[in-house]
Amino acid sequence: MAGTSLGARFYRQIKRHPGLIPMISFIGLGMGSAALYLLRLALRSPDVCWDRKNPEPWNRLSPNDQYKFLAVSTDYKKLKKDRPDF
Repeated sequence: MAGTSLGARFYRQIKRHPGLIPMISFIGLGMGSAALYLLRLALRSPDVCWDRKNPEPWNRLSPNDQYKFLAVSTDYKKLKKDRPDF
């Protein structure tokens, strides 16, 4: 046991207990989805600023930009500008 790798031990456990396969796959799917959502929040959200040249990127957003993940009742194409330019 001391000389076996982690992958070999994992493979042996899967061979002995095939009922673990769905659990491991759903856990992997959940972790992957969470990682992709966090990556999306870090790169696409107007609340996060990675640009040092423009420390206020939310001022560049027009009223037509949809920045929410899911907008149920709002049609962003019909919105008009109701704020001043800075």
